[in-house]
Amino acid sequence: MTAPAPSPSRSTPTQPPGRTAAAVLDEARQRVEPALRAVVGTLPPEIRRIAGYHAGWWDADGRPTGGQGKAVRPALALACARAVRGGPAAPHPRTGDAAVAAAVAVELVHDFSLLHDDVMDQDPVRRHRPAVWTVFGTGLALLAGDTLLAAAVDLLGPTPAGKELTGAVLDLCVGQAADLQFEGRTDVGLDECLRMCEGKTGAVLGAACATGALARGADDRTVDHYRAFGREVGLAFQLTDDLLGIWGDPAVVGKPVGGDLESRKKSLPVVAALRSGTAAGAELAALYRQAGKPDAAAVARAAHLVEAAGGRAWARAEADRRSAAALAHLAAADPDPAAAADLRALVDHLLVRER
Repeated sequence: MTAPAPSPSRSTPTQPPGRTAAAVLDEARQRVEPALRAVVGTLPPEIRRIAGYHAGWWDADGRPTGGQGKAVRPALALACARAVRGGPAAPHPRTGDAAVAAAVAVELVHDFSLLHDDVMDQDPVRRHRPAVWTVFGTGLALLAGDTLLAAAVDLLGPTPAGKELTGAVLDLCVGQAADLQFEGRTDVGLDECLRMCEGKTGAVLGAACATGALARGADDRTVDHYRAFGREVGLAFQLTDDLLGIWGDPAVVGKPVGGDLESRKKSLPVVAALRSGTAAGAELAALYRQAGKPDAAAVARAAHLVEAAGGRAWARAEADRRSAAALAHLAAADPDPAAAADLRALVDHLLVRER
């Protein structure tokens, strides 16, 4: 969907002040976590233990830890539902509220994707603790992810929201497949890398926003704008996440930085650098072609080369451009002003993590 003309600046006085992103996320956790725990509570005991560990609710032995997720996707779903002008969200037989059901379902899909992603990338840390596959084994990690996906589909059923979610999962899988294929290629272009990220990250955020709007009975045009809003936010989020993966603080990211460079992953800043036509880009390409696992010095050199070739600056600028496109779609959806302010706060929260 083509983005409409950009909306007025977020700092203009015509836009009402909203709550902080922290307040929006906290409300989402309070509304969604009970329903999410109820769904996880219906799973077989071994899978339930893994799902709760992954969510941060308890340790590997099932002892409560008081942890909780970030709730970005649930917050987007609930805020988009509030943003649609009209009556209350439709009822849901299991959660009582279709918007809450949408929020739970997208969080389940997100966790499914993380469990599988950590296995495929062999990432040892997730959310500041050992990743599930390192604690319970690869097989159980994959099965737990599969079970969460099945629970998400079952929760929404054969409804427009369910169809939206399954379409996003297909896009997610296509994006993940492309990401894996890029690791063995030397000719990855920026456009195809952006398409990969739109599937891998943007699709689920788009589904969160679209299913939230559907819970409120939004028409097709409005749903299209909320979906496009979420997808653009997803790309901005991925760009920021890629920056964090190279230059972030491990205490903020929740896992060691430099892993993408160590595994020679074609993240967006890296591809921008490789395609820059600069001497730094050429040296980075030579580093990426070297056999064997790079040492710490080589990883540090690669990070320097990505920045010298313009990859870091391009990713920041592209994240800002995608954010502006998202806000243009939000404005075109004619949202409730208070809910729109919440959504703008969430977008800002996602983009300031690296700065």
